[in-house]
Amino acid sequence: MAESAEHSFLSSAALQVMEEASSSKLFGYKEGERKRFDFSCDLARDWSKLVSGQTLWKHTEGIDKDIRILLADPDTSVSVYVARDAVKNRALFHEVVGDYRSSPIRDRLNRLRIFWVPGDFDADDETARDLVYGLLRENVTNDLLMKVALGGITSSDVRSFVTSGRPGYPIRILSYIARNGHGSLATTGKNLSMSAGILKEEIQRLFLIGLIESEYLLGGIYRVSEKGRVALDICSRLNDYLHGSLVNNTSFEYICGLLKVHYAAIDPSLGDKVGFRYFDVGNGRRKFELDFEDAAALVLQHVYHAGLDASMEWPEVEYNIPA
Repeated sequence: MAESAEHSFLSSAALQVMEEASSSKLFGYKEGERKRFDFSCDLARDWSKLVSGQTLWKHTEGIDKDIRILLADPDTSVSVYVARDAVKNRALFHEVVGDYRSSPIRDRLNRLRIFWVPGDFDADDETARDLVYGLLRENVTNDLLMKVALGGITSSDVRSFVTSGRPGYPIRILSYIARNGHGSLATTGKNLSMSAGILKEEIQRLFLIGLIESEYLLGGIYRVSEKGRVALDICSRLNDYLHGSLVNNTSFEYICGLLKVHYAAIDPSLGDKVGFRYFDVGNGRRKFELDFEDAAALVLQHVYHAGLDASMEWPEVEYNIPA
């Protein structure tokens, strides 16, 4: 049976959202083999995550089959279901998912994401296509890309990361641990020219946020988490912004916007006063005040000061799909 225009649009739109977001250079994208799926792609940072998806539009009775196909595939990391929003569809979806909770593959339900599309969507209506694409973009980016491809980083994580009163320190420490790991306050402190007390306090904060992790409950030996690497990558791109080498990138700007880091609204040319608000006080003088309520201002302050340290190494942020 031929696919409806709505079915075709939604399958293509889901892929387009992920491909467009990959232009942020925070992860790689490659369309994959469809097999029995309506759409499929690879998302990659340090490893590849296969995303497979099904689209439901007209045939409610196909829900059980679609979910079975999605959950049965052993290679899929994330299963995406794009479905027409209707009471009957929602009821049957919850019934089918409930059945799978008592099945041998119940653990695979954790990888299932469903995105509901307004039931009166008409693919022949340009305004409706734009609206639905925007809805998919918001939902897919928030629930799939941020939580899966980008390590689950949130605006709260960013806020906690930059509330340190030591500009540049959290980024320098994170970068050092990414390269060398951390197990000794004396060694790490010496290499970073930080006192053991300050370093211990900053590391504890990074651990509590989840930007570094340890196999031990009480810490001791640390490595940077996937979320921490994402934070480093974002800071690296913002360092490019401060130096005028970040070309206009709407996808990166959109992702930063979800993290409440509206960096494009901040003048990058103010040097050590980047992120500060300023007021004319007469005689050609200005009064500068740092906006402690603006996450972008705080992030850029940390990025600027981290970049002053000669030992700081900004990570590359290009990711390729493994062959």
